[in-house]
Formats: sequence, C-alpha cells, structure tokens
Amino acid sequence: MNLAKEALREVLWAEARLRPHLAPTPFSRSLPLSRETGAQVYLKHEYLQPTGSFKVRGALNTLLSLSSGERARGVMTASTGNHGAAVAWGARKLSCPCIVYVPHGAEPDKLASIELLGAELRQVGADCVEAELAGRRGAAEEGRTYIPPYNDLRVVGGQGTVGMELFRELPGLDAVYVPLGGGGLLSGIAAYLKAVRPGVRLVGCSPENSPVMIRSIEAGRILELPSLPTLSDGTAGGIEPGAITFELCRELVDDFLTVSEEEIAAALRLFLKWHHRLIEGATAVAVAALLRDRRRLAGKTVAVILSGANIGLARLREILQKGER
Repeated sequence: MNLAKEALREVLWAEARLRPHLAPTPFSRSLPLSRETGAQVYLKHEYLQPTGSFKVRGALNTLLSLSSGERARGVMTASTGNHGAAVAWGARKLSCPCIVYVPHGAEPDKLASIELLGAELRQVGADCVEAELAGRRGAAEEGRTYIPPYNDLRVVGGQGTVGMELFRELPGLDAVYVPLGGGGLLSGIAAYLKAVRPGVRLVGCSPENSPVMIRSIEAGRILELPSLPTLSDGTAGGIEPGAITFELCRELVDDFLTVSEEEIAAALRLFLKWHHRLIEGATAVAVAALLRDRRRLAGKTVAVILSGANIGLARLREILQKGER
C-alpha cells in the first residue's frame, strides 16, 4: 500500500474515532470573497474548534489511538502554539500527562493557553525543528509517546477529516486553498479529496518569509532554509527530516502560492471587516492566496480553510494600526 492510500485509510479511521468527541465545524458561503473573485467561495470555520484551531483533530485522533497504558505514561510534543494547545486539550480530556517543547520566541499568548490547559512547557532552540528534535529525544528518554505536529499518519489522518466534511457539504468542489507549514492539514485533506474527487485542485498557501515546504518540493528534497519573521507564525519554520508530509504534498497537491507580509495583513483586515470574525496570520495566508489567484477562479466553486484564530493582542493591534495609517 502506498503512502497516499495509507493516509486515506487513516482519515477514515480518524473520522470514526473523532465523531463522538468533535462536532463538524460550520461551512458557509462568503458573499464578499465570491464578489471579489467571481467564484462561489465557501469557508470552513476551523477556528471554532475547542482550541481555536484545526490542530485538535490530529492531536485527539493520535491520543485516542494510544493504549490506556501509553496514555498513563504521558505524551510529549513540540509546537509553536496551536498543536501544543491541541495536544494539551486532548490530554486533559483523556487524563493524560502532557509536556510541550516550544522554541524561544513563540507567541506568548499561545504559550499561556497551553499552560492553562495543564501542560508543562519546555523552551528549547530558536526554530520549531529544533524543538521537535528535542521533544523526540525527551520522549524516548522518559518513556513517553511523542506526538508530532505533522509527521505522523495519525495526525495527518485527523486533519484529513476536514476534507471529509468538505466533500459532504460540497461534492462539486473545484479548488481548496489550505495554509501550508509542515503540511499535515494539506496532506490529510488532499489524501481524502483526491480519492473521492480526483479533479479537485489543491492549493498550498505559505508566506514568502517561510516557504520551506514549497522550496523543498521544488528542489525534490527537504531543505534546511532560514525563515524570516512572519505574521503566519503557525506555518513558519523548517520541516523535520524524513517527513511523510513532504512526499504526500509532492504527490497530491496541484499548486503552491506564496504571499507577502503586506498581503497577509491586508487579508486579515479585510476578513475582519467583511465577516466580523477574527483569524490568525496562518489563516490570512490562505485568504490572501485566494485573492491573489482570483483571475483563474471565475465560475469555480472554491473552499478556503480558516485554520485558526489564535492571534496575540499585540500583533493584532499592530496589524490594525498599520491599516489605519
């Protein structure tokens, strides 16, 4: 069985595991974005998950797949924020001890949310890859299960349940715009949608300041590249060596787009103005990519994954003030 089929199988298992614990997130048409693009644009509101991000799907699916003994020994993970909060939330729900490795410089408000959910924080390194490697070492040394933010079929499968919900609501979908960092969300959605609707166009969306997955796919191998500061901290940073998401994205994803920091900020402001809903930088990347791609969308049926809304107040204030100027 190839990797894409394994990911599809895990999506189907994940849906059954998660169904008693997580309700499907809302799905709605965006009149303003439809007007701007000439397409029928629909929004998948993943920021309404319990931790404000899609990440809870993959984290909880992985935790539910563990034995009671494995959960009793505890879990470790590494995260810049959203995945850590998701694992902490799931661990709290299942009475499982949890430690989260985070890089120095991670968003303070996100770290506070992780601690509030009862997890222990350990800060190490300057990049998410360094934190991931430290988390794996720590888990091996302490006999805990490590839950990666993207490099695990159970995580990919959990995220892929977004694709199942999309297809149920809109089987005639032409394109989906998905924020892209490590590729867990995009890989899972693509694994399911390409199996049930092969002609759908999957678009991975990254900030110009941190397009590591995109540049790696262009090069045909995982690259070690520096990431500049970006409003899209949820998609920033490197890719773990040997990541399964690299192969899945390379095989299943049709197009990749990058957007500037100015486009990300403008998209966030426009979304807040038009929909009166708060989104984070990673989500705004997908909205910005949709707007950049508008010329090829007339008459199409399109979905945008609104991946999360966990943005710090200081960063939000800065974005809004720049818009006023």
